[in-house]
Amino acid sequence: MNFDFLTPIKDTIIAHSMLHSAQSFGRNIAVHSTQNGFPELENVQIAIFGVLEDRNAEDNLGCGEDLQAIRKHLYQLFPGNWHTNIADLGNIIKGNSVEDTYFAVTILTTYLLKNNIIPVIIGGSQDITYANYRGYDALEQTVNLVSVDSKFDIGSTEDELNSRSYLSKIVMNEPNNLFNFSNIGYQTYYNSQEELDLLNSLFFDAYRLGEVKDLTKVEPIMRDADVVSIDIGAIRQSEAPANNNCSPNGFYGEEICAISRYAGISDKVTSFGIYEYNSKFDNNNQTAHLISQMIWYFIEGVNYRAKDYPFSTKESYQKFIVLVESDDPINFYKSDKSGRWWMEINIITNNKYKRHALIPCTYQDYLEAIDQKIPERWYKALRKLM
Repeated sequence: MNFDFLTPIKDTIIAHSMLHSAQSFGRNIAVHSTQNGFPELENVQIAIFGVLEDRNAEDNLGCGEDLQAIRKHLYQLFPGNWHTNIADLGNIIKGNSVEDTYFAVTILTTYLLKNNIIPVIIGGSQDITYANYRGYDALEQTVNLVSVDSKFDIGSTEDELNSRSYLSKIVMNEPNNLFNFSNIGYQTYYNSQEELDLLNSLFFDAYRLGEVKDLTKVEPIMRDADVVSIDIGAIRQSEAPANNNCSPNGFYGEEICAISRYAGISDKVTSFGIYEYNSKFDNNNQTAHLISQMIWYFIEGVNYRAKDYPFSTKESYQKFIVLVESDDPINFYKSDKSGRWWMEINIITNNKYKRHALIPCTYQDYLEAIDQKIPERWYKALRKLM
């Protein structure tokens, strides 16, 4: 495949990485460079690439123009006891039009997914999430999208595709392969009641910032995701100032790193993106440093995947049947390998939706079902499948 829309990593960044330990991250991955050309991807499991596109950014022009600071910090970190092969493919340059850039992201994402390589995307504006999502069209499967963001980015059907309206385009545009959308960390005063009502009417999930400060609630949400999109604006300004739309409230640095690790641990997550980094607002490369650590934690999570998603077989799981009044029984499964829980919808007849029949949950969901309280995520999934 021709990847001529990807530019190599700057020589200065590669030279800087050579000053660090031979055990550092930058010295142990395949890098797209002027000297060595495009890396061989045959045995690669994770591929990083940047997207130098900001033309559809709302109030954050300049995002994605300078990603070298992120790589500078990432390359000098030490990898853990990892078993994955990683490549940095460089940056997708701006096309003649925004649509050209979207097309490049989509075909690259499709290629990587078909070769069982997880794309890690560094943006660029968050509308790149739409192009990432379109990369799944060729797989002919429904997709769960999780966005970590203070805003829903729904926009209206009349709006052009941009960083504040990409979700409505994902929901409305054909082919429509979105099964579920979950927002983590929204701040109520940034979102209208009309938008929240719309998400509820579509049986999507939205979790307020205060609710997911208990990070244990994030793990089952990420465990059910295919695509993860993080807006740097979800992090508080004191932690990540490199965004013109940042807020004094949001996640702390250690919290967003934990969320990134949950995304990595998920057996289902097959693409991960961090967007809206704007270097001209960064103080002493603070945000670049944090993003590099988020990427590190995501990769760490991938290396510790339990591979216990009970899609094909359930023999090695404890099964618990809970009789809920006036409803069919709910089957719960607990993994002997990781101790994680799932709940099952038993009415699936359409093969297109069988991969959504098992819904990640917590032990608390099981206890609530015993008390005759139907878990909300089970109910919403059921409504979408009926």
